[in-house]
Amino acid sequence: MHIPNKFQQNDIAQLERLMLDYPFATLVTHSELGLDANHLPIILGEKLGKKVLQTHIAKANPLWEQVSNQSEVLVIFNGPNCYISPNHYPTKQETGRAVPTWNYVVVHVKGVMSYVRDEVWLQTMLDSLTAQHEMHQALPWSTSDAPEGYIQKMFPAIVGIEIEIISITGQWKLSQNQPENNKLGVIAALSAQQVNQYQKIAELVKLQMPPI
Repeated sequence: MHIPNKFQQNDIAQLERLMLDYPFATLVTHSELGLDANHLPIILGEKLGKKVLQTHIAKANPLWEQVSNQSEVLVIFNGPNCYISPNHYPTKQETGRAVPTWNYVVVHVKGVMSYVRDEVWLQTMLDSLTAQHEMHQALPWSTSDAPEGYIQKMFPAIVGIEIEIISITGQWKLSQNQPENNKLGVIAALSAQQVNQYQKIAELVKLQMPPI
C-alpha cells in the first residue's frame, strides 16, 4: 500500500482500535490458482504474549485446501470513508484549483496463516467472537445459550484460522494535505450530512487538527 508521509498512521493503539471497531475484514490469499479474497469477521487476540488474528471458515470453503498452511496473507480492515467534493474547500471558490478526492482510514495486516482444528481453540475463538459482537445487545447471547452439545456438533463443519502478525500499517487520509480553512470546510460540509460515514470522517478530520 502506497502511503504518502502526511497520511501515515503509526499509532499502534489507533490501528488496533480500528481493527476492533471494524472487524469485518478482507482476507487476501494466493495459491497456484491465483489471488482470492474472503470476507470474514476477524478478532484481534493474543497468543504467547503476541497479538494474532483469529477467525473461521466453513469446511465447505475450499480455502483450506487451496492455500497451504503457513502461507503469508494480507488482511484489510476498512474503516469509515467518504467522497470529498471540491465544493467543500473555501479555496475552490477563490481559485477554482481543486479536484474531488476520497477520505478514508484503513489498516493492512500482513501475517502467516495457520489452520486450526482443535476443539478447545475453536470454542474459545467462537466465545470471544460472540462476546465482542453481543456486548451491546440488551440480552447478550452466548454459545452456552445453545442446547448442550449443539455448538460442538458444528465443529467438524468449520476450520479455524489463526494469523501470526508480521506487520501492521495504516493510512489515515483525512485532508492533512489541505490548509486549515479547507479542513474546516470539509468538517462543516460532512457534519451537515445525515450519513454516519460522513459524520465519522468529519470527527476524524477534526482530530487531526492541532488544538486551538
